[in-house]
Amino acid sequence: MTELRTLKVALLGCGNVGAQVARILIEDADALAARTGARLQLSGIAVRNVNAKRDVELPQELFTTDAGTLVKDADLVIELMGGIEPARTLILSALQNGACVVTGNKALLAQDGPTLYEEADKAGVQLSFEAAVAGAIPILRPIRDSLSGDRITRVLGIVNGTTNFILDQMDSTGAQFADALAEAQRLGYAEADPTADVEGHDAAAKAAILATLSFHTRFALENVYCEGITNVSAADIAAAKDAGFVIKLLAIAEKLTVADTETDGAEGISVRVHPTLLPREHPLAAVRGAFNAVFIEAENAGELMFYGQGAGGTPTASAVLGDLVSAARRLVLGGPQRTETTTGHVPALPIEAATTSYYIGLDVADQPGVLARIAQLFAEHGVSIEIMRQTIHKDSGSNVESAELRIVTHRASEAALAATVEAVKGLDVINSVTSVLRVEGV
Repeated sequence: MTELRTLKVALLGCGNVGAQVARILIEDADALAARTGARLQLSGIAVRNVNAKRDVELPQELFTTDAGTLVKDADLVIELMGGIEPARTLILSALQNGACVVTGNKALLAQDGPTLYEEADKAGVQLSFEAAVAGAIPILRPIRDSLSGDRITRVLGIVNGTTNFILDQMDSTGAQFADALAEAQRLGYAEADPTADVEGHDAAAKAAILATLSFHTRFALENVYCEGITNVSAADIAAAKDAGFVIKLLAIAEKLTVADTETDGAEGISVRVHPTLLPREHPLAAVRGAFNAVFIEAENAGELMFYGQGAGGTPTASAVLGDLVSAARRLVLGGPQRTETTTGHVPALPIEAATTSYYIGLDVADQPGVLARIAQLFAEHGVSIEIMRQTIHKDSGSNVESAELRIVTHRASEAALAATVEAVKGLDVINSVTSVLRVEGV
């Protein structure tokens, strides 16, 4: 029997995901060797504190604080440290030394992915990052490989489990945002400082990666319009529910045709993250709790949805090990490594160029002609109303009556919709604009 080649694997970071990766490499060594044609030897684990208590029991001799030396002697490097530095320097060092790299670092890829892609291309090695988006869900490889012969036109994703859990709690229990966040923290779905999740930054980094792969053009975090969920109220959730919608934080990347005097007919890509109303019959509306899902529209394949656990040590480790086996097999078999598939330079569009529908809640005076005035104002701005519902309210302390209007528009440019809302605020029959949210799937 031919003796198998040994490939040295350096692991950078031993948090929730890293510890599970190390465990699987040790426990499933024989199975992984059979799949790759080589022994994957965990040569070391770089950490800040070698004596820190960890949930998974691992051989103490594997731990080191000297990440630089560990990387230089490795065939394969797994980076699960997070953050920009020293992760960026260590990844570049690994690539320059001819090692294939597997990373789950979405923040680094969104901020400085092009530098890493170029270094991997130059060195002729593989840079893989399936774990950077949607945890265990195999989404990046299908986009890059399975759909490479198709044209993706749109991607809608629930890619942050923390915010999906919070919004689902608000929808199913009527909880306020603060209470739902506290419950997410109690269950371990949200960090003590949840800013990156609830402000949309985590989802925005993932949106940049999805857009880069889907549209073969490099997009960075600065190209992503971002709004979080901190301003979504229980009243917004209840009003959406009453109208047949559910609110989700969506990462959206879509190809648009720009229609203006200078670039009429040119194509561009809108990449954005924001709270969005979805009809309850839409496939993404049924994604509950901390789960993730990505919905893809392609010219030939039509509609596809990928669903599963978007976080957690073991699920995310599954994605890491998938990339590791793929890279190891290429080292064993030889031939060119799989690299980035950017082939175009389609521009990123500002949010004003996006096309969407709006849900607008208005508190208005209950008097003749109000509906007509509002409808006329929408028409003047080129925005068509699809649904308008009215509920009459009477102040219990007086005879003054007001009406609550809920309006859903047809798709129009973000600029036209924003201008319409501003104009509506100026009408003397408007008591207040109670809610303004974007709508997809109608």
